[in-house]
Amino acid sequence: MSENGKNEKVCPEGQVRQGGSCVLPEVTFTTFIMSLNTSALYHLGELPDPVTGQSGKDLLLAKHAIDTLQLLKKKTVGNLSEKEQELIDNVLADLKFRYVKAS
Repeated sequence: MSENGKNEKVCPEGQVRQGGSCVLPEVTFTTFIMSLNTSALYHLGELPDPVTGQSGKDLLLAKHAIDTLQLLKKKTVGNLSEKEQELIDNVLADLKFRYVKAS
C-alpha cells in the first residue's frame, strides 16, 4: 500500500505516475537547462542533499555544470526560441554570479 493509502506502487525516485504507470518526465530543452542549473546550485552549496539534508560545496563540479551550459549556449545559437534563449542567458548569468560569490 502506498503513502496515499491506495494500492498504487510508489514510483522510483525521479519518475512520476502517469496513467497508472511510472514514467520519466518528458525531456525538453527547458527541463535539461533546469537540471543543469539544479546540479550547479547543489555543487555551489545552495541546495541541500535530498537524502542527508546537508549542504556542501564542490566548486570544480559547479564550474563543470556552468561550462556545460555555456557550451550549450554557444552550440545552439540561432536554434532556440526567444524564451529558451532568455532562459539559458538568465540561468548562466545567475550561476556565474553565484560562482564568483562562492569562490
